[in-house]
Formats: sequence, structure tokens, C-alpha cells
Amino acid sequence: MNTSRLVLGLCILLGASACQSGSEGGAVVVRDQGTEASVAALRSDVESLTADAFEGRETGQPGAYAAGEWVAGRMAALGLVAAGDSGYFQTFRYKPHPPMQVHGDTLKTMGMATVNEVVGKNVLAATADPADSLSRWGVIGCHHDHLGWGDENSLWRGAAEGDSAIHPGADDNASGVAMVLELASRHAVVPMTQVPLLMASFSGEEKGLWGSNHYTNEATVGLDNIDWMINFDMVGRLRGDTLAVYGNGTSPVWNDILETCNATDGAGFELVLSESGVGPSDHTSFYLEDIPVLHFFTGQHEEYHKPTDTADKLNYEGMVRIADFAACIVRELGVQYSIPFTKTKDSSNDDTPRFKVTLGVVPDYLFSGTGMRIDGVSENRPAAKAGMQKGDVVVRMGDHEVNDMMGYMEGLAMFDEGQVTPVEVQRAGESLVLDVTWD
Repeated sequence: MNTSRLVLGLCILLGASACQSGSEGGAVVVRDQGTEASVAALRSDVESLTADAFEGRETGQPGAYAAGEWVAGRMAALGLVAAGDSGYFQTFRYKPHPPMQVHGDTLKTMGMATVNEVVGKNVLAATADPADSLSRWGVIGCHHDHLGWGDENSLWRGAAEGDSAIHPGADDNASGVAMVLELASRHAVVPMTQVPLLMASFSGEEKGLWGSNHYTNEATVGLDNIDWMINFDMVGRLRGDTLAVYGNGTSPVWNDILETCNATDGAGFELVLSESGVGPSDHTSFYLEDIPVLHFFTGQHEEYHKPTDTADKLNYEGMVRIADFAACIVRELGVQYSIPFTKTKDSSNDDTPRFKVTLGVVPDYLFSGTGMRIDGVSENRPAAKAGMQKGDVVVRMGDHEVNDMMGYMEGLAMFDEGQVTPVEVQRAGESLVLDVTWD
């Protein structure tokens, strides 16, 4: 069957504003409603999910349950069938233990006051009945939980002082939920693939990948039938053309597909690739079950894990570009005979430097130059007190050269609280040496 002819015929029937198709490098690009309509839909979904009524969507709290009901309602309205163990839901229970911050520069274990059991609910919907035992499935996933009124993972200054405020989590991760709903909407208009798709919105991600871990232990679609998993987490802050895609080393098919789809009209991303299938989001749970994964991420920012991560700050046009790119990938996967799994070399906890101090900055994880670029500076922390600014690139800490993120973390492991260290930064083409007092 000539897929491009089928798509073209559907577009004619639906009208020019409903579809735009083109073909470059063998890939077909489909936009189901046009950019303006997609922007409006993405914005509406993010604004809905970040409403105060959901109180920041903390796992185990009423706001998270209500948010899950909202996501399930949207999926049902798109014609997706229930794929949980109780309708659209899959319930899990966890007794928390001290988590680690996996974004930012601390990586310190954070204490928790209680070990009460927490009950969470994943939202699972599919394009086919999971009971049919079809042999090939793809998973498109995200997480809908966030920090509520500010849990131990909050980076808001007020939280450290005992204050509380709703953390709306627009980028983290209402953006990912909106992306999954956008792809489900496109699939309802023009199917991206004949391979059945599981649309999964996990809870408990912020607590430590609880929901996705539970799913891979109690899968409603057999893990042996899942060919691949694509994950969206923090995809609302596209800056320029830079897009991070992690997990390209988990299957030999990924690089060719990424190259093909990035050559399509409207893509043209500057891709920052990481081969590893392990990272601080739900794709990790699937990778650890020998399933090829991709994880999309538009980068860190100053509003991360703060009440200021709001819907008005997202780049919705950029999200449409990412949706176009992801839809192309799903279509390309549909014509692959097989998606073999490749184990990647992953950094274990034993390889991660352990350190007792922090700088108080948000690193730019997408920076590809030499050093560690600062994407945000926290008030009243060592970096701010030393005069560091957003955009500075740390290239030396004492006698230690900083060539990349790992070099930065290795440097932090060398210092103690109260110690004063000269830190060299590059700013607007000039080299500055600033004295940092560690805390």
C-alpha cells in the first residue's frame, strides 16, 4: 500500500486546514488540525491541568486523583479504550523512602518525615483492546503528577523557609501530558501507525518513578509485546532549535529514524543525543525491562520545581514542532520489521561523584560546549553571593578543570562547606575569577 497516497486522500476529504502532508527522506509529515489549532489545544490542556483546583497534583493527594480523572476523560473523549486494571486506572501503593533530587545540582538525599503508605493511580488508554493479545505494541508516555504545595523536591526559596504554595508544574509535566493528548488526537484523525498504541500517564514520577515501575511489574499489555516506549517529560520550553533526545543507543534503528524525521519540513532540530536508556524519568522503567526507549526534553530552567512554572511561560509553537517530529517517528516505527533492543553503558550510582556542597545554580543540560553553563542562579546561595549570572560558563573550580557536567560534579566532590574556592567563568567572551564560599 502507498502510505503517502492514503494520507493525501484523507487530507483531501478532511480539508486543507485539517492536514498538511509532505515527504522528505521517505517520511510523511501530518498535521491534523494545523498549527494554530494544535497550539490552542496544547495551551488549553496545559492550562486545565495546572488549575489551582488540582493543587499541584501531588501523588496520593486529592488533586492528583482529580487530575488523573481529567486525563482519563480526555483520553476517553478521543476514542481511546480503557487499558487499566480498573477501567482507565491502575492503582499502586508505596511506602516512601528518602528520595534523591535528580535534576539540579544537589543530588543529596532528602529526608522525609513519614513513611505512610501512598496510593497513586496511573491512567492507561489504548488504540486497541489490550485483551486481544496483539503481538506488537508501542507505548507513548508521560507523567501527570507534580509537587503539590511544595514537597521535599521543591527548589522554591519559600519551601526552605517553611512556606507553602501550589506548584502548578506546567512544564513539569503538564507539557508532557498535553503532548501525549496531542498525538492521540492526531491518531484519531489520521492513524500514525497500524501498530496498537498504549497512551500512558503515570503518577508517582516525582517520588521516584513509582507509577511506571509498578506498570512494568504489573503490565496490562504484556512486556514481551511492547516494541518501544517514547516518553515526554518537560517538553514545553523549546529554545531555538535545541531538543534533547535520550535513549538513542537503546536500539540500532533509532539514529536512522531520528535523522529521517529531522529532515522533514518544520523539524530541523539541533538534536542533543544521549545513548543511555537510564535517566530521571519514566522511560527508565521500560529500558530496565529491555525495551527500546526515547525520551524528549527541552531543557532545564529557573522555574523548575517552583510555583512559577506556569502555563503562560511555555512555547506552544515549539511543542507543535516536537509533536510533528514525534508523530513522524511513530509512523517510521510502524514500518520497521523489528525494533531490536541494545543495552547501553549507564552510569551507576557508584560512578556518580558524592559531594557535600552545592553551588546553587540550575545547569544547562543541553549545553554542548566546554564547561558547565549556568541556566539559573538561586538567591542567597554561593553562586549568587559570588556574583555569578545566568549564562556564565564554569570552566575551572580551584585547580580542577570543568569540561562538562560530569567534570562539574567531580569538582563539587572536592570541596567542603565553608571553604573558599576561586571559580573561573566565561562571560560574554571574557574570563572572570570569582571567589565562592561553599555551603
